[in-house]
Amino acid sequence: MTSKPRLFSGMQPSANSLHIGNYIGALLQWKDLQTAYDAIYCIVDLHALVERKDPEELRANTRRTGAQYIAAGIDPEASTLFVQSQVPAHAELAWVLNTITGFGEASRMTQFKDKSAKLGADKTTVGLFAYPMLMAADIVLYDAVAVPVGDDQRQHVELTRDLVGRFNSRYGETLTMPEAVILKETARIYDLQAPDVKMSKTASSDAGVVWMLDEPSVTAKKIKSAVTDAGREIRFDRDEKPGVANLLTIYSVLAGKTIADLEDEYAGRGYGDLKKDLADVVVETFAPVRARTLELLDDPAELDRVLAGNANRAASIANETLAKVYDRVGLLPKA
Repeated sequence: MTSKPRLFSGMQPSANSLHIGNYIGALLQWKDLQTAYDAIYCIVDLHALVERKDPEELRANTRRTGAQYIAAGIDPEASTLFVQSQVPAHAELAWVLNTITGFGEASRMTQFKDKSAKLGADKTTVGLFAYPMLMAADIVLYDAVAVPVGDDQRQHVELTRDLVGRFNSRYGETLTMPEAVILKETARIYDLQAPDVKMSKTASSDAGVVWMLDEPSVTAKKIKSAVTDAGREIRFDRDEKPGVANLLTIYSVLAGKTIADLEDEYAGRGYGDLKKDLADVVVETFAPVRARTLELLDDPAELDRVLAGNANRAASIANETLAKVYDRVGLLPKA
């Protein structure tokens, strides 16, 4: 039994490769956090069903996401790394939380409002509406005290806290109150072709997304073709020079240099020098990650065995929480 505080976080398997924004904005920080926390990391494939998926593609993307987690430094022995759908308690607890969530508060979730506005009423699913309650179940099943998320997920963690407080008030102290751990703002990575838009696995164009599994030559070409800004000065200014600021952020994190040091290093030099050197840094960073991912994917049976073993570990924790919840709300135990 670990004495470390519990942490939960996850990502959807929504593409066949994670991108550099996932690597910098989540995986690198998750790798560090797994030493200080009893870390539970999840591939949230049930969440991915909110958008229609080809079944074989979803299965393949789930494996590829798991392989990339491991290749990027998430240790399935030190952390619990598993596939959400392999622990049925996630869906079961989500239903209970649905029953204590107000229609109005669920309707006010910013991501639901934004996505439903784009999709229209006919294409907006109940799954999209209930997404935050499933996310809340993901967190509270494991008594997580820390939830590392981007700032865009803060509202979902706040809803989780509201639901924990409401459940405990009605049924007695049962669920652990989580806290959002907002991942570093400096780690937010933007699209290379549209540096005012966060890099996304669902971007309309592939040109601005640096995938972890891209061929090295493709990665280098994308960085060398990145949009920059008017003028030649290489300095960090998110408002006036978003393209350069984005490149400096990536360079700073991967090379372990401060942005101020990079500004000094490239004083009087052009954007071409910056992009060429950054391309070399990114290719060098991703080469071992890509190689290890492909090695893991070459043996899918072993990868599945590792993920399933971790799912069993996760289930042993989750089922205890679910049993307590079922008992508190008055459901009959299994004979």
